Formats: sequence, structure tokens, C-alpha cells
Amino acid sequence: MGCSGRVPLLPPPPEQRPTAEPRHPPTADPRQPPTASNWQLPPPLAPGEPLAPLGLPQALQALLQRRGYTSVASVQALLDPPAAPDPAAHFPDLGVAVERLRRACRQGESLAICGDYDADGMTSTALLVGVLGHLGARPTAAIPSRLDDGYGLNAAMVERLAGEGIALLVTVDNGIAAHAALERAQQLGVEVIVTDHHTLPPQRPPLLALLHPATTPEDSPYRGLAGVGLAYVLARALAQKQRSKRALAMALDLFCIGTIADMAPLQGVNRRWLLDGLPQLKGSPLPGLQALQQLAGLDGAPVDAGTVGFQIAPRINAVGRLGDPQLVVDLLTTDDTERALELAHACDQLNRQRRELCDAIEAEARALVEADGQQRSPFLLLAQGHWHHGVIGIVAARLVDHFGLPVALLASEGDGRLRASVRAPQGFAVDAALEACSDLLERHGGHPAAGGFTVKAERVAALHERLNQRAQAWLSSEASQRAVRPEALVPFSALDRQFWGQLQRLEPFGIGHPTPLFWSSRCRVEEQRQLRGGHLQLTLRQGDVRLRAIAWRWSGSWTLPQELDVAFHLRLNRWQGEERLQLELVDLRPSGSNSLVLCRRDRRYWVSHQNDQLVIRNADGEELRARCGEGTPQLLDHPRGDHPYLRALVADAATALGLAA
Repeated sequence: MGCSGRVPLLPPPPEQRPTAEPRHPPTADPRQPPTASNWQLPPPLAPGEPLAPLGLPQALQALLQRRGYTSVASVQALLDPPAAPDPAAHFPDLGVAVERLRRACRQGESLAICGDYDADGMTSTALLVGVLGHLGARPTAAIPSRLDDGYGLNAAMVERLAGEGIALLVTVDNGIAAHAALERAQQLGVEVIVTDHHTLPPQRPPLLALLHPATTPEDSPYRGLAGVGLAYVLARALAQKQRSKRALAMALDLFCIGTIADMAPLQGVNRRWLLDGLPQLKGSPLPGLQALQQLAGLDGAPVDAGTVGFQIAPRINAVGRLGDPQLVVDLLTTDDTERALELAHACDQLNRQRRELCDAIEAEARALVEADGQQRSPFLLLAQGHWHHGVIGIVAARLVDHFGLPVALLASEGDGRLRASVRAPQGFAVDAALEACSDLLERHGGHPAAGGFTVKAERVAALHERLNQRAQAWLSSEASQRAVRPEALVPFSALDRQFWGQLQRLEPFGIGHPTPLFWSSRCRVEEQRQLRGGHLQLTLRQGDVRLRAIAWRWSGSWTLPQELDVAFHLRLNRWQGEERLQLELVDLRPSGSNSLVLCRRDRRYWVSHQNDQLVIRNADGEELRARCGEGTPQLLDHPRGDHPYLRALVADAATALGLAA
């Protein structure tokens, strides 16, 4: 491009990101996938404080900068968060709750812990039952039945507990919306401490004390606590008052399990306490956790957030879906090693049953959809009376992944009613769709990605028609394209055990700090195998490096091209005593050529990679060259090489060609 003065002086505004298109697009092939995925490569990095002093690889530095960690101090706070502040200064009612529980412990009082039947509720219940029992009280678990009672504390439970002589009740992961139950408790003289993280009602119901994130200051690190986190705050304060180290240790172990299982945001005190607690889980004093680790085959492996999320939490969750939650409470509070192993086997069996049920319902649901052929509905609504309420949400999520459409699965509730679980791809708002159909529903609730409802059988057809209309409008919009947003480019040559070790410094990953999504370009497919369960295993080569990759529940029937760009999570696969790095594929696409057209506002640039140089030509045939190497390519011998527009142009071109992290 020389210095002719024709180089534009102003970059495009931020909302008009440059786009790239192949210079020689590949011939259309019906065996290729319908491009439902929209890859959005990360923007080039803005100049900022170098993070090199932290010793992290360039790709991880780029990832952190794109997540907003632009200074060494901010990254250090992520790696080693500050200690949790005094919770008494953040929870106004904590002192009242602790003193009432201390009295119960001193007097050996009987009290009830009312939890929920999900992993958060069951671990919260076990946490308080275990700690209070250890400190001298006589707690009992009171978890409603998923099928018979529904969610949360109810008036009938209060009456039953009061009749058994219970004068103190603590709710965990529920209670704040139980107006009728709390009013009945007040009438019967039962004191109630509510710990809950669901939406606060406009008016505070009658209760002795309330621990809720919304009662803390707006900038409080306690704002992201799940139900088990609030139970931990209460138990920790009580154990510290009672000077019990064992109670503190058992409470922290269950906090870690419940927080990861509930997918709470891994920020604030959640992150601090997980960093403190996860390294101790391997040697947990709780026989129940030791038994779960044994059955999950974790004897020789560390227990981290991944193993909790994929190995331990499903065995707990399965009980709440298919069995009696009391099983989990007993497992996590028993001191008997043999009893713990027996209970863990029961959890494991329910988890196997849950997997079998999910597989069977999924196969049946897929057959129903595929029977419609090309006439399938834009909103997949499927109903079978024999489907199990406890697992249809899992299956609905699988169908969303497979078909890319919103899904509702309905099972019989009796009395001519059906109960549904709804899941949807990103961009389709489940809560808004259900609210728009509220006149047809008995009850409903949820958030943008998931929800549920109950409907009379005679209204299902009208409901499906209305949901189809919303889904069709969504499919006609750009929002229906599944966005794949890799955060940093990593060549295979950089993916070694040292990189894995540095990546582990950023753990734990979860909501608010997700598992990094990397991408790599021009990967050759050397081997491919279809595994049992519908998984795809690939051996990929890039340069001299070969890596195994796995695509779970692979839904593609198209022929893979020889060269791919892959978006992936990096995992350490342990099998029969051997450890190896493995790519867990999120998406893949055919690789482009070494040439493309870069569009910036109304201008086009022809970009190519030649040997070790990046070459950019404008419409007048003028040329700009940059040397490729570590980081963003550097301009060669250009009199205006420091101009912001040219620097941004080179960075965009390097990112589009897969040459920069």
C-alpha cells in the first residue's frame, strides 16, 4: 500500500467488525454440514499492560485479556482471590440465626432441615444435618417428594413437623416464596430460618431470620452464592463460634460438591472457597464422599472441579430425579464406612438407571421427530404418558443439541394434565415464549434457556401451534444461527503438559469463568472412528503433532474434509493408568485456503499467507507486508507502520487466517 495517502485514516466503528470470506470458496458439497454454526473469531487484542510476568502462555494471556483481565493485578486476584470478608457485615440476620442454632446445639434440640431434591438442595441439607448433629443438636431432613409434593416447603409439611414436636425449622435452597407455609408456621409457633437464593418477594414473609444474597451490599462477594453456599455461611459461622475444626472441614467439602453441581458463578467467595476446598476433597473425612470417589474410579486421580461435575455430581443428581433424596443425606452424613459404600452403590445404581432411561426416551423422541421427515415442526413438542418427569429435561437438552431447535417434552401428570420440561438453543427465550402462552397453561416458569409448564391435554395442540409461530419467527432471524466463539488460537505444537499445567492455574471453571474454548486451524484428519453411543473419535495432525479428539454425541452424517478448523476444550484423558491430552470438540468447519478477502466497512483487502509473511493488497494493487511470528505479525518497512488503522488491519488479517492468538 506504500505511502500513497490512499490508506484510510479511520478504522470502522466497533459495532462494524470486519468480516472475512474465502478468496476461492470450496465447491458446494451436499455431504458437507448445513452451516448452522456461525464462527465468530475473537477480536484482535488492544494494547495493554503485558501479562508476561505471570509466566502464562501467550494463548492464555490473550484469553484472559479478552475476558477483561487486562492487568497483572486483576489476573493475580483471579488466581488467588482475597479471603472472604466477615459475613456478619454482609448478612443482617446472620447473628440471630447463629445464636438460635447455638441454643439448639446446647440443648440437644430436635429441629428440621427442609431442602430441595436437586443436588444443591440435597448437599445443603446434608451439610446442615451433619454440622448440627456434630455440634449437639438433633436435626432431621425434610425434603419434599419430586412427584408427590413438588418444590419447596409447604403447609402440610409444617403441620406434620409441628405435630412431631419440631419448634425450629431451617430451609435451604427454598422457602422465601413459601408464604402459606411460613404463615402456618407462625400460627403453630414454629420458628423458621430461611436460607434461599431465589427471587425475593416484595414483602418479607414471617420468619425468624433470612440469609439471602440480595440482602447483602450490591458489591458483596457473597452475591453469587447458591443454596449450599448460604448453608455454608451459616454452618461456618456456627462452627467457628463452637470452635469445631471437624465441622468446618465437613462443611467445606459439601460446599464444594453442591456449588459445582448447581453451576453457581465461580466468582467472589465461591471461587475463594473452592480454591481452598477442592485440594482437600481427596482426603475428605466424610465416608460418603470417599465411597463416591471409589465408585467413580478416582482412586489414583486428583479431585478437581471437572471430576466433581462429571463423576460425583451426576450420582447425587440421579437420586433426586429417580429416588428418595434422603439417600443422599444419609450417604453424606454417615460415619460408617461400610454403610457409606452401600449407600453409594445405591446412588450409582440410580445413576445407571437414569442413563438408561435417558437413552431410551431419547431414542423414542428422535424416532418421533424423524418420522416427520422434512415436515418437522420448528418447535419440537413431544408427549408420551410413560416418560419419567425426572429425566425429560436432560433428554430435551440432548435433542436441542442434535436438532438445533427448541424442545418441549411432556409426560403425564394425571387428571388429564401433562407436565413439560423445555430447553432451547441460545437466542430463543424460553421464559418469554411460555409467558406469551400463559393463557393456555396451568402454571409455568423458567429462564431464557430452560423452563417448565403444566398444561391440560386438550390445550396441547393450540399450545404447539403458538410455540411453532414463535419458533418460526426465530428461525427466520439471524439469532437462530448457533454462534461458536473461540477465545484464543492455539497450535497443536503448544499443547503439551506444560500448557496443561498453566491452564490448570486458571481453574476452577464454571459460570462466569467458563472452560476456555480454543481453536486451531488446518488440522488434517488421519483417522476417524464412530464409537458406541454415537460419539466420534478423530486423530488429527497439524505439522508434526498428532492429537486425539472426541466429539460427544456426534450428530453429523456428512463426510469430513481432509482439513478442518476445530473449536475445542482441552482435557486430560485418563485410561488404564495412561494420561494423554485430548481435544473435546465443540464444533468444526472445513479449513479455508491461505487466501481470503477481508471486508472493512466499504473496503476490501486481499489477504494471503506466503512463507513467513502476511501479505495484504488493496483494490489498487498496493501491497502491505508483515512478518509472522509469535503474537501479532509485525509490519515490514512501512513509513506509517505505527498508524492505528494499519495495526488493526494487520491484526484482523492475522486473526482471520489463524496466525495470531
